[in-house]
Amino acid sequence: MKGKLTFSIAICFLLGLIFAGFLPGSQATAQNESECITCHRDESPGIVDQWLSSAMSGAGLDCATCHGANHMDENDVDEALIPTPDTCAPCHNAQVTQYREGKHALAWAAMEAMPAWSHLPMAVQSIDTYKSCSGCHKVGEKPAEIVEAQDLPYGTAACNSCHTRHAFSREEALQPQACLPCHQGFDHPQWEMWSTSKHGVIYDIDGGGDRAPTCQDCHLIDGTHTNITPWGFLGLRLPEEDEEWMADRAVILQGLGVLDDNGDPTARLDIVSGAKVARLTAEEFNTLRAGIVSVCEQCHSADYVAGQMQASDQILKEADDLMAEAILIIKELYNDGILELPEGYEFGPDLLQFFSTGSAIEQELFVMFLEYRNRTFMGAFHNNPDYMWWYGYAPMQESLQNIRDEAVALRSDGGAVGPQGPPGPTGPAGPAGEAASLWIIWVVAAAAAIALLVSLYVLMMRRKTS
Repeated sequence: MKGKLTFSIAICFLLGLIFAGFLPGSQATAQNESECITCHRDESPGIVDQWLSSAMSGAGLDCATCHGANHMDENDVDEALIPTPDTCAPCHNAQVTQYREGKHALAWAAMEAMPAWSHLPMAVQSIDTYKSCSGCHKVGEKPAEIVEAQDLPYGTAACNSCHTRHAFSREEALQPQACLPCHQGFDHPQWEMWSTSKHGVIYDIDGGGDRAPTCQDCHLIDGTHTNITPWGFLGLRLPEEDEEWMADRAVILQGLGVLDDNGDPTARLDIVSGAKVARLTAEEFNTLRAGIVSVCEQCHSADYVAGQMQASDQILKEADDLMAEAILIIKELYNDGILELPEGYEFGPDLLQFFSTGSAIEQELFVMFLEYRNRTFMGAFHNNPDYMWWYGYAPMQESLQNIRDEAVALRSDGGAVGPQGPPGPTGPAGPAGEAASLWIIWVVAAAAAIALLVSLYVLMMRRKTS
């Protein structure tokens, strides 16, 4: 009896502490919580729960710290401020400074610099709903005049792309899965490459741990927010000591519109430089390479790491050789008037037009460049042989052959192909129809032969039984 009484008293005491808000994790009471929380418990309880679980809430910050105090009810929602890196800087100045020195801060500018972007319907651009490229590129900073002119309150240099609201968790951002939504798919399948590499498989089998490197270990070394890679998204660097490789790279840079017909820089070089799409000094490249090498050498010997890096560099060189040939084939079609040069094109094929091209052969060139070439060199550096070969270099070879064959066909047609692309098939009387008819004949003949054999077999059996 005495034991039950003691237990009951203890339970009542603990419940009293919880209701008083004295235990860790207990929610703020109506007596000391802000008006924001009181209102949003009904309007958006999920946000309130996330916020109260965060370290920022535990440190005594309130909603008004980031959103201001002007928004009081449903009639002045527009008065609520949307946080930017400047909002975060007073407490996280080092991280904001690092962020602005890296590629993430330039993501929005890089997206808008692509000529193909301007061709897309506004619904597809979705600059305010983030259903397309903008959904990931919103991690970058937007100029204030653009935010104001286009009324884009959300997604302005969103730190919460990695530290998602309203928990803003450091632990979450340290998980490789935090990178998955943006670093997957057509032209940047880094997640697929890493997760199916030996590194990713070890991480998965171990359920985390330190035995295999994650995205953050290699690209956010020691917790830095300056994420930038040696080769960059497009696998380009200048200068290049290898003369053969430099010749191929010059052709690729012409295909990107960075160099003109004479090999001189165009206005796009400033865009490439400003968005840090390519490494433009040997010092920058070597410094970034040394950082990643230092991570690799925590588990591997220096000689092994150097050999792996050199092997991956050479794979990119071979990919560039294929790419340069494909670009020059299509360039000659423009030079000879087989393809008509669209307005605004200077060199010939423009790889930054993406799928907004005027001919099927250029569609093939774009896929070869941004899908297969990227998978070739990124697969090599992520130590994923399958991605490097079957998803990368092998399809590059296939695309190059398709481009060779299509160029021959276009020349044999003799006429210029305008911006709307080459003419399609004329109808069922073409080669595909003939092939189908021949296939039907073979099926009928085979069926007749089988029926004849069955009939002969039955006749022979009857003779034996008689």
